[in-house]
Amino acid sequence: MDKRVYLLTIVSFVVGMVELIIGGILDLVATDLAISLGQAGFLITIYSLVFAIAAPILLSLTAKVERKRLTLLTLIVFLAGNILAVFSGTYSMLLIARIISAASGSLLVVLCVTIASNIVTEKYRARAIGVVFMGVSASLVLGVPVGLMLGNAFGWRTPFIMITVLTLLSLTCVYFFMGKIEPKPSIPLIQQLRTLKNRRILFAQLTTFLFLAGHLTLYAYLTPFLKMTMGLNGTWVSVVYLIFGVAAVAGGGLGGMMADRFGTKSTILAVTVVFGLAIFTIPYTTFAFPLFLFVMVIWSMLSWAITPAMQSYLIEASPETSDIQQSLNNSALHFGIAFGSLIGGVVIEQASVTQNPTVGGMFIILALVTVVLSMARQGSGVLLPSRK
Repeated sequence: MDKRVYLLTIVSFVVGMVELIIGGILDLVATDLAISLGQAGFLITIYSLVFAIAAPILLSLTAKVERKRLTLLTLIVFLAGNILAVFSGTYSMLLIARIISAASGSLLVVLCVTIASNIVTEKYRARAIGVVFMGVSASLVLGVPVGLMLGNAFGWRTPFIMITVLTLLSLTCVYFFMGKIEPKPSIPLIQQLRTLKNRRILFAQLTTFLFLAGHLTLYAYLTPFLKMTMGLNGTWVSVVYLIFGVAAVAGGGLGGMMADRFGTKSTILAVTVVFGLAIFTIPYTTFAFPLFLFVMVIWSMLSWAITPAMQSYLIEASPETSDIQQSLNNSALHFGIAFGSLIGGVVIEQASVTQNPTVGGMFIILALVTVVLSMARQGSGVLLPSRK
């Protein structure tokens, strides 16, 4: 496999770190800027929403720009957003910095995925996508603990200084080691969105949304679940998150390898079914910690294993609009994260955190239905109006 894929993985890792790196230091930000914890929490919410919405729009607006140049320009904007965060003295300034970082970061992730799929042969395509998403999953896993460690030791701006340095390193590496990659012919945004009229594409995107919504319904509230059901203290909760993170990172690579070997359809179906069984089973394993860890590892690995397989499936379903399908899939993923977190909070308020796995599992059942509906359609892909 082309070694430049690993460079793209580093870029995706740096971008992914920014989304949740502030999560562990909300109290420090709130105190320093004299805002409430709710306002500080909105810095994460706005990032996720902008990240989900911006990618397809920016991808359309930059469709004619050579890919290496576009990556470098977007990294510069991303760098500016993080520098602004470092020097933010007010809440409004930090909010603007988060918006800039989210918009440019969303485009960077899509560029990393599309470039990776273009620079390898078809037989390594799913694996390359999986490796790139290993960077994203690793960053999401490490974002909170790294932000917490650096923030508590040196102040909440320190994590953003680290991101700034890593972004400069990424810029340098892309400039010297990434070759030019010409863009595909431009397709207007409205015309691209019409691809969702194809039921195969629409239900595939819905599958990603429902799958992540089910996952986050429990994962976003894993800490209270662990403390309430097993009485774990802070140290053991950290151990569980570490194990979860390692398994999740491995799962991204596993999903790519499975898709290459067994095919995207078989992989997506198998991952969805086993993931659903795992999340439904979790409440019944809390009486034995080792058993819980075993099931949790399966749950965490499969939470990311579906992503490279789904990205590759969308490329197969609509090769002529692969860029927009991957950006839409990235948006569906982040909307799923936001929606699942919201539903998980409602469940805790109205019932109990012990019900979150069951509610999350119901979303996975719906995801299985949508993926079956997508694969049942054997059309020849997406038909686009001809251009002269």
